[in-house]
Amino acid sequence: MHFTSEQRLDNNVLEREFTLGEIPGTLWTPGSPAPAPLLLMAHNNGLPMRDARLVARARQTAAYGYAVATIDAAGCGDRPRSAADEQARAELRRAMQAGEPVDEIFESVVGPMVEKAVPDWRTTLDALLELPEICGPVGYSGGWTALGIRLAVVEPRIAAAGFFAGGYVPRAQREEARQVTIPLLFLLQWDDEGNPRQRALDLFDAFGSKEKTLHANAGGHLGTPWFELEDGGRFFGRHLK
Repeated sequence: MHFTSEQRLDNNVLEREFTLGEIPGTLWTPGSPAPAPLLLMAHNNGLPMRDARLVARARQTAAYGYAVATIDAAGCGDRPRSAADEQARAELRRAMQAGEPVDEIFESVVGPMVEKAVPDWRTTLDALLELPEICGPVGYSGGWTALGIRLAVVEPRIAAAGFFAGGYVPRAQREEARQVTIPLLFLLQWDDEGNPRQRALDLFDAFGSKEKTLHANAGGHLGTPWFELEDGGRFFGRHLK
């Protein structure tokens, strides 16, 4: 892992960009001298790690006393995409603009993206846990619920997860949700225009976790109240600290 830049923020959080082979990422660590538990933070379905909402969440979460890391995994952000990936995305945009059904197109876009992203996230996790300022345990917090489900199933080092029911979850990950048994916080925007409410409720019901909490708030996709970030900090505090 090679750090390429760093800056100290007003809340004493240290923000550093890094590269790990072909993987670019950002790590935020709190100002405290003690090693911090780690949160992996991914944005929905491969948006860039520099997305303003993700950065704001990461900075605030680090101020709560966590190390927070995000990356552009394969096919995400500025990483190269195959011709097939670009064709599928173009077809998705066309179908959405035309008001046509898009679930099968989402399957062809999101499913392969999850498969490609998981190895990069696990490689990054290996490298992060070697840093002296990070102690574990590890949590997952992000809007890319499909990726989080797969990581929770295949990565035993993840001890708790916070998911946002705002993006398409492929059928494979909806089945895998039954294998997720870690403590879980699930956020749902009740009036999310792009996410059928019943599908989100069915997904919550499918999770195999004995401890799982659903927070539902009125409003559309981008209307998640800021206080949910504070509640998320308390949730992870119970399971990672």
